[in-house]
Amino acid sequence: MSSYTNGLFRKASVFLLISILTPVIGASKNPAGPDLRKTTSSSREQSGPTATVLRAVISTGRLEGLRWPNFSRYRSEVEDLYRRSAFKPIWVRAGQPTSQTKQMIALLQDADNDGLRAEDYDSSRWPDRLARLEGQHLPSDEARFDIALTVCTMRYVSDLRIGRMGPRHFKWVRDNGPQNVPLSRFVGNRLAGGTDLKAQIIAIQPPLPDYSRLQQALLRYVQLAKEDSDEQLPIPQGVVLPGQQYEGTQRLAQLLSLVGDLPDDAVVPASSDVYNAPLVEAVKRFQQRHGLPPDGRIDADTLDQLNVPLSERVEQIRMAMERYRWLNYNFRQPPIIINIPESRLYALNKENKLALSMLVDVGQDYDETRTPLLASNIEYLVFRPYWDVPFGIQRDEIAPQIGQYSDYLSGFDFEVVTSAGKVVTDGNVTSQELRQIRTGQLRIRQKPGRDNSLGLVKFVFPNRYDVYLHDTPVWGEYFAGSNRLVSHGCIHVKEPAQLAAWMLRDKPGWTLVKVQEAMHKGPDNVRVNLAKPQPVLIVYVTTVVQDDGSVYFYPDIYGYDAELHKAFTKGYPYS
Repeated sequence: MSSYTNGLFRKASVFLLISILTPVIGASKNPAGPDLRKTTSSSREQSGPTATVLRAVISTGRLEGLRWPNFSRYRSEVEDLYRRSAFKPIWVRAGQPTSQTKQMIALLQDADNDGLRAEDYDSSRWPDRLARLEGQHLPSDEARFDIALTVCTMRYVSDLRIGRMGPRHFKWVRDNGPQNVPLSRFVGNRLAGGTDLKAQIIAIQPPLPDYSRLQQALLRYVQLAKEDSDEQLPIPQGVVLPGQQYEGTQRLAQLLSLVGDLPDDAVVPASSDVYNAPLVEAVKRFQQRHGLPPDGRIDADTLDQLNVPLSERVEQIRMAMERYRWLNYNFRQPPIIINIPESRLYALNKENKLALSMLVDVGQDYDETRTPLLASNIEYLVFRPYWDVPFGIQRDEIAPQIGQYSDYLSGFDFEVVTSAGKVVTDGNVTSQELRQIRTGQLRIRQKPGRDNSLGLVKFVFPNRYDVYLHDTPVWGEYFAGSNRLVSHGCIHVKEPAQLAAWMLRDKPGWTLVKVQEAMHKGPDNVRVNLAKPQPVLIVYVTTVVQDDGSVYFYPDIYGYDAELHKAFTKGYPYS
């Protein structure tokens, strides 16, 4: 997760706003393709056999011969496109396919390289259709060819732009996703009437280096999956330690060499079944790339990851690409990105260099405590904050303890307050007050200090889920172990002072030393606004490609990959 560039976001945003979301103005004229700018809904419509077939097919929203004949989802866009062309074909000129037609078909046939399914866009059917069009044919053949290519192109463009499924189909996605491009104008003007169709397609995809690196990783793993035998490693008796014999040594060496963890110049004797260097070092690299402790021991978790077929890794990459398509890319500066499966935060400065990278804790794997996926802007920090207990925790966890233990509030530095923030008590609670706590008429908050559940600083961004980034209390042994799923949905940051100093870098005087003083010696509950809002993006991708091309695969901790894969296996239309 790196290389998010300020210039890239600005360039992408301007291009999308000007060249996609508005009609084409001043585009270069291409005599091989239609110029739909000259045609309006008031133009004289054609009434020949080709136009008649086009109208008839559009009216039904169904075209037999397509792999997926029902195109009712796109019917209005298709109708708008052909109405603006006066119901003339846009991919056929003088009875023959245009140069744009062949470019477009090539893009559809290569859709697998975009993380999509080429057959969803009739990949295997285009050669026969082209051959028929280039031979003797009827006007109705031109109409059916034309509308088939239009429908498949709209499906392809939409899937690339907003995803095959779209976030709205999953309850765990908290954003409606990006807007689609106006399909009729984009397909008619930019593709059928364009020149460099590949450049137009690239322009509507996520403008992130991470996404383009995933595309390269996809191509590599598709090839690796073809080369691999998918032979499963044998299950040993217990854990395989360095120096021990293991009957799967040769298969292990072959697999690790294929995926690049075992160097090409490494020597593993073909007659040996001893698990030793350099295989041990290769296993450590493999473990590190799969979110496992890099200890070189072949335990059950390591063996499970080694035995994942590379074809499944291909699908894992495709799902990461799909999720990137669900995001809105309207950042004015590079965002802070938190990737939940990776349990890591990334921040870049305006010079496009990695400024910070640190471990984070995320929500536990329960419906009510999972960290939500969302995009927002961090607006301010609070040093030595109160913790305003979320009502669900207050009702379900704290209220029962208060009812059972009379000193519970004072023992944990809690106090009961009114909606206006007036303190009611920080000691004993009456039965009436307890009822009001359970109903939310009175609220509970924790006093500032080192024992506060938020620690000594929190980072606030507007969202309806009441989650934020924050420090951890001194009594907690956070980040000491490997478990990162510990919160109620908020995100614990391992190095809060460094993150706070970086966020306040544009505020005069806010050095790391001053931040540490504010956290440990300053007054309570002090709000400090950022010089400008800092975008923050919480994502869920289990495949991450580093700058050097190393591909990291992380566990599907919330089961979101499994759910998405299940939806994909149902086939088109995925929604």
